[in-house]
Amino acid sequence: MCLTQVLCTTCGSNQVRPFGYSTHDVPRYYCCNDKCEIKTFMLEYRYKACEPGVKEKIIDMAINGSGIRDTSKVLGISKTTVIKTLKKKKSGLVKVNPNIQTIDLKSDAIIHVGLVCQEAELDEQWSYVHDKSNQRWLWYAVDHATNTVLAYVFGKRKDEVFKELKTLLKPIIGKANTQKIERKNLNFRTWIKRLARKTICFSKLEKMHDIVIGLLINKVEFGVNIHAI
Repeated sequence: MCLTQVLCTTCGSNQVRPFGYSTHDVPRYYCCNDKCEIKTFMLEYRYKACEPGVKEKIIDMAINGSGIRDTSKVLGISKTTVIKTLKKKKSGLVKVNPNIQTIDLKSDAIIHVGLVCQEAELDEQWSYVHDKSNQRWLWYAVDHATNTVLAYVFGKRKDEVFKELKTLLKPIIGKANTQKIERKNLNFRTWIKRLARKTICFSKLEKMHDIVIGLLINKVEFGVNIHAI
């Protein structure tokens, strides 16, 4: 008789016991590891989106230039699942580099520690949502010394959007200029097809547009673990 060891698909623990069957008679298992985030699991799923690692692939493909339809076809899942997975990430995104921290000493004084920025470069990058009449601009600033993105916002090419970005940057920078940031624009266009000047790849909703670009900046520039948010 041949026996196969079952390991938890989340934590890899061998502390697993049978946990009945699904409605389609597929064996279910229960992980007895107290530190495991997901207790019940199956080794075979009828729908591929439920398999371990698929949700992470959706995010990785989104920030590497794949559209909703591309991801759906490659992974063999529905477009609705791709959209829902991306939308769930919105609440965890940050617009200011988290390496810049503030400490409130319960007084009027606030001390900034971490990333130090003497000069910053500011620029805006054109894109659109649904059609080219609905322009959606990415406004952001980078550290002049390290070329690291400090903060970003989305909106029209209006003064109020610039002021919103300026408000985010006010506590952390001295003066601004625009030299290295043009190279950063090219990098973003290479990563995300939505930012390319001549493209038929675009978002139909501003929310999805902002989420995908925000995921890229949070991972590549801020060092945020976007799979955990």
